[in-house]
Amino acid sequence: PTVFRAKGMRFYFFSREEPRIHVHVQGSHGEAKFWLEPELELAQNYGLRKAELVTARELIEEREHEIRAAWKTHFRR
Repeated sequence: PTVFRAKGMRFYFFSREEPRIHVHVQGSHGEAKFWLEPELELAQNYGLRKAELVTARELIEEREHEIRAAWKTHFRR
């Protein structure tokens, strides 16, 4: 499901993936995955430019509570 959209990017989860809390980000040049635990960290990048990664990270930091709440609701954890 999509958690939110901001600044031309989509932040979302895959329903069947690893249990560690993370969020995927799709931008105009590719996509990336960020882990939220044990701390916010770029897990993988498939084409997002550095500026897009910086923006994505900032948005994740700003909306981390929302991402965690959506994760908990979606995965019932």
